Amino acid sequence: MADPSTYRPAAGSIPVDPGVYRFRDDKGRVVYVGKAKSLRSRVSSYFQDVHHLHPRTRQMVMTAASVEWTVVATEVEALQLEYSWIKEFDPRFNVKYRDDKSYPSLAVTLHEDFPRLQVMRGPKKKGVRYFGPYSHAWAIRETLDLLLRVFPARTCSAGVFTRAGQVGRPCLLGYIDKCSAPCVGTVSMQEHRAIVDDFCDFMAGSSTRFVKRLEQQMAEAADLQDYERAARLRDDVGAMRKALEKQTVVLADGTDADVIGLVEDGLEAALQVFHVRGGRIRGQHGYVVDKVEDVTTGELVGQFLTQVYGEDEDEYGDPVPDRRMIPGAGVTVGATDIPREVLVPALPPDAVAITAWMKQLRGTNVDLRIPQRGDKKALMATVERNAQQAFALHKTKRASDLTARSKALAEIQEALELDEAPLRIECFDISNLQGTSVVASMVVFEDGLARTSEYRRFAVKGVDGQDDTASMHEVLTRRFARHLVEAAQPELDEQTGRPRRFAYPPQLVVVDGGQPQVAAAQRALDALGVVDVALCGLAKRLEEVWLPGQQDPVILPRSSEGLYLLQRVRDEAHRFAIAYHRQKRSKAMTTSALDDITGLGETRRKAVLRHFGSLKNLKAASVEEVMAVPGIGRTTAEAIEAALAGGRPGSTVAPAVPAFDPTTGEVIG
Repeated sequence: MADPSTYRPAAGSIPVDPGVYRFRDDKGRVVYVGKAKSLRSRVSSYFQDVHHLHPRTRQMVMTAASVEWTVVATEVEALQLEYSWIKEFDPRFNVKYRDDKSYPSLAVTLHEDFPRLQVMRGPKKKGVRYFGPYSHAWAIRETLDLLLRVFPARTCSAGVFTRAGQVGRPCLLGYIDKCSAPCVGTVSMQEHRAIVDDFCDFMAGSSTRFVKRLEQQMAEAADLQDYERAARLRDDVGAMRKALEKQTVVLADGTDADVIGLVEDGLEAALQVFHVRGGRIRGQHGYVVDKVEDVTTGELVGQFLTQVYGEDEDEYGDPVPDRRMIPGAGVTVGATDIPREVLVPALPPDAVAITAWMKQLRGTNVDLRIPQRGDKKALMATVERNAQQAFALHKTKRASDLTARSKALAEIQEALELDEAPLRIECFDISNLQGTSVVASMVVFEDGLARTSEYRRFAVKGVDGQDDTASMHEVLTRRFARHLVEAAQPELDEQTGRPRRFAYPPQLVVVDGGQPQVAAAQRALDALGVVDVALCGLAKRLEEVWLPGQQDPVILPRSSEGLYLLQRVRDEAHRFAIAYHRQKRSKAMTTSALDDITGLGETRRKAVLRHFGSLKNLKAASVEEVMAVPGIGRTTAEAIEAALAGGRPGSTVAPAVPAFDPTTGEVIG
């Protein structure tokens, strides 16, 4: 690790102009590329006291051994240069987006004399127009099969095409009128190109024009009593309409937009993009990214836009000369198809520069904004739900990887200096609402996988107020005191025949929190004489790992499988604690309004709630309907109505306390 002070630039030597800077390690490799409106302000910020830097930034500046910069004229030029350098050097500390799966597209090889329609995956190629990406290859083949009767373009490979020309006989598609058979000269090169151009126009959104033209030709054929041709045209119109039905209408105004949804945690982020053309969802694309630096949601969006829409640039960052040889917008990802609108969950800090850069690539104005209301905001919510599902699936796949789990346990063992890999990990979390309904959760992971049957939850009773450390001490005391009792008894419970719930000790206890929570948990273990269980805490803010008695945390690399496993354990404990807390809070809110009604004991209170099913239904009921409950007279029914209506003489109702979601801080209800 290098000391940043050894390569810090001289004071005043850094220009105040816009530009791009590169950090290099001691072997000359570029480890980070960044841009700035003012190079002096931005670069100097890296050379403050390293203890004040974010851990990820600290790791970067201590890995680097030198810094250099290039001055440019505008922010837009800085954006372009930053993108080209990131593509060229692939720096390890820059965010990198990657497809969460290999998406197929419908490709048209326009660079060939006789263009071919085909399913294509992988990197985009020059001279090929793409429509999609689609979620499944079979969806492309179904659409293509429907449209070939209307646009009989070539779909065969180069070998089949050449062989058919040599023998003078077309393939099967040529005989069943799903190919115009240019291989044997049935149509000329120009006629086949016209068929392909019509197909591209139809896929790009000009569908209404083709449907109306076929309907007009069908009517003309019927007037001429050419019923066979009219029937064939009718089937063509039906095929077109069926192909259009596969593309959902989402906006009625013919909007062309890319809608980007993002979901993130401390280590990773997932993005979903819906490509809307002509008011229809024509494609969907997903990406995942490891957050190897400290970035905001807006910065993630900005980096995503530059990386994805810049895909069609050459090695120098300049637009490919023939990028606009095809008029209109094919549905693909890249600068050839930057739409009129790009809807994002958060604007990047340099939104003005990015918008100007996209305008240069597209040739016309681009509107980069956050949807505020209406159909576009609703579509954004749909995209974000897809991103959440994709993120959950990504995490599930990663967790099920045996190699990754083994590596994670080995990394945790090494980082915490354990004698053996922690095959059983227990994590504890506290949840409360302003010091009320205090609960705790215990989740168990064995061999890196959740063991839900071993989960336990605790209602914290011995702590008053919002004191997480005291709550943590109580929960750890209860858990391990029970363990000491059950460990001295037979392994199986005599009544149930099952293993005792707290008989097995973990190799590692993880608490949700930092140094104070770890210290409280350690005091509980020390008081019980438990010395064979390792302990650590995982703090949310910087994802640092705290050990008992240590003044400084352990910092695991952002790409570490061990950190990923610890975070997943912590998040699961948090989820389980929140679920239990909400359950208790909901139950308390349901019965609190009825608790102090004179003449309504616990038995009759439960009978009333069971009869109406919910407090909402009870509030809507009349006095006579409440009296229908066995054991409830008019006086008690009127007291219930008064209590639920806001409090009349004769009833005592606790004032409503505003509830806050502990994860967001927002008022509930």
